Amino acid sequence: MALYYLETSALVKLYVREPGTDRLLTLTSPPGENRLVILSLAQIEFRSAVRRRERSRDIPPRIASQLLDAFRRHVEGRFETLAIDDVLLDISAGLADRYSLRAFDAIQLAGYLVLRKTARREAPVFVCADRELLAVARREGLPVLDPAS
Repeated sequence: MALYYLETSALVKLYVREPGTDRLLTLTSPPGENRLVILSLAQIEFRSAVRRRERSRDIPPRIASQLLDAFRRHVEGRFETLAIDDVLLDISAGLADRYSLRAFDAIQLAGYLVLRKTARREAPVFVCADRELLAVARREGLPVLDPAS
């Protein structure tokens, strides 16, 4: 069993067909084979991504609602959720000082770093499809997986 931290750019690929979707579906099937961790912030980022696609008419409203319902069920039963706390925010601030990261990207990367400190015997893999964020993760020496590569 492996431990994967799913940053939102990768997480969306589990629900919306994009380059990298097949790779992520393989990684997450069968359910329970691997541990999947998301940051609590991903719930808002995911909703925002789906609603943006709905407003741009890439996703019909009925499908958008189905995706959000499926994601909510997975948050409740399939994903482990990492909460944002002051320690995570302090790490985020340090990342924002060192790199040219957007605020939520710094928070996401800090979430991975907190998970890595608390993971007992497993080294989590940072799963992300955002090239800029992946570049910073690599500079930090993290094990990364770009599902679209």
